[in-house]
Amino acid sequence: MALKYVMINDIIEEHSARMQNLRKYYPFFVLADTTFVQYKEGKYADLDMGYITMAVLRFFIQENNFNEREIGYEEYKEFMSQLLERDFNIDIAVEDREDLILYIFDKINNDGRAFEFSFYDPQIKQKKTGRVKFIDSRISEGKVLYYITADGIEFYLDTKEIKDESKISVQQLLLEKMITGENFRGGIEVVKRINSEVSRLISKKDEIVDMLSIDVFKGAEEYERYMKNVGKWFADEQKLFAKNKALVDKAISKANYDTANGGSRRVMEEISELELELKKTILRHGSLISSTMELQNTTDNIIHKAKLKKLRPAFDFNGQLQRIIDEDRPDRMFTVLAPLFAPRIDKTFAITSIDHMLTLKAEDNSRTVKVNKEQTDANFRYEDELLDEMIGANFGKLFYELMDRIDRWGRLTLREFNGILEIKFGKEIYDNKDYYSFLTHLSQKSEYNIKEMLKKQDTMLEGIVVDYLKSADGDSNKESGLDREMYAPDLSFERFGNLKFTLTFEPEDKIEINDNTYVTGIVFNKI
Repeated sequence: MALKYVMINDIIEEHSARMQNLRKYYPFFVLADTTFVQYKEGKYADLDMGYITMAVLRFFIQENNFNEREIGYEEYKEFMSQLLERDFNIDIAVEDREDLILYIFDKINNDGRAFEFSFYDPQIKQKKTGRVKFIDSRISEGKVLYYITADGIEFYLDTKEIKDESKISVQQLLLEKMITGENFRGGIEVVKRINSEVSRLISKKDEIVDMLSIDVFKGAEEYERYMKNVGKWFADEQKLFAKNKALVDKAISKANYDTANGGSRRVMEEISELELELKKTILRHGSLISSTMELQNTTDNIIHKAKLKKLRPAFDFNGQLQRIIDEDRPDRMFTVLAPLFAPRIDKTFAITSIDHMLTLKAEDNSRTVKVNKEQTDANFRYEDELLDEMIGANFGKLFYELMDRIDRWGRLTLREFNGILEIKFGKEIYDNKDYYSFLTHLSQKSEYNIKEMLKKQDTMLEGIVVDYLKSADGDSNKESGLDREMYAPDLSFERFGNLKFTLTFEPEDKIEINDNTYVTGIVFNKI
């Protein structure tokens, strides 16, 4: 009975989300059903609208995202003119060409309107309408420019027509669209897909090494293909990561200002989660680079050993006989048979050598290594765990210092707080990205009650700080990203149990960090 309830609950609650996910496919099938039978009395009935739609989407991805420029109708017309002439054996009259190209564009662009489809939502027991566009437009300097939407990129990506070496790059372009459109929740899902693809490439390295140990020729082919695919987008990835990170930083600044003026905190939380996912992605890309270099060294060694083996004296009688038959050269049998008619040389073989042959192992055989349980490192941490620990240590130390000053002074400004941090950690604190992330998370609330925070953590910052300070037990030498250790004889909450303080935001007070960076003022008041 319980299983049946779960099934029915899933059907009802998930139906709307499934329909919204399916909407990006709807325009393609509407366009694919479009025929040219009614157009010009069926003169161009052999044109395939499905193929044309996919080609146009790929053209817009190339121009908008890879070449980073929006295009006008003239560029589209030139591309479509070449496509019709190259890919369809149809005689198109010159006077009809422009009308046909405009007709196709109006269909794909849906005359500037979104494609709409209706579906029933069982939760609210009403009909809903899903809307989606593949191509959108805007006016710049009196000219209409067209660009592909995030739904258009995601649809094209799902069709798996992107080459392997371009998958992550296109995911990055989709992430850029998501951030620009402020769809941060969708951006988090895209970053997770990027991480999944990077993990697949890292595991592919082990598969290639195994293949090399079985068949060096097939392994070498897979290695060449892998290096070609991975190497093509390493340079592009660095540029795209920097671009998307800059967009996230800009979104954080905007969301910080909006939150201070009564905006939604949910947006700030989604942006912060996206920022953390991007940090993990950068670390995984570093692991992929290291894995690729390791694969290159391993492959070189295996191929070198294989070449040495090929130089050993050996003769393939079956292969030589087959070549003689294929070339119809029976006279070459002499070269094979002549050594067999040479003077007989008696050789003896000691029976005792059989035992030696059975126990002999080749030099290149893999040797197993027994690992004792005592040799394993119980304190081993993965890179993402180390990153989380470092962020937690930094947040904990900064929050502790903030509580300490507010408790002693009663009132503290962000300028004064920065001065204290500079004394303790040096001006290098501003090079640590966790400083800015800490201020962003801190600004999610306008009032903090330490006693209540110990009972229930409302934000991610509170959870991280409580976990870290509770586990610190007075140890200030915990590994941290900060360049200098903070004097903290006791990191517990005991002396701050009754502390309450408020945050007053002063967006007009700009505190310059360097020539290109500033933070807005905050006043902390003890209550």
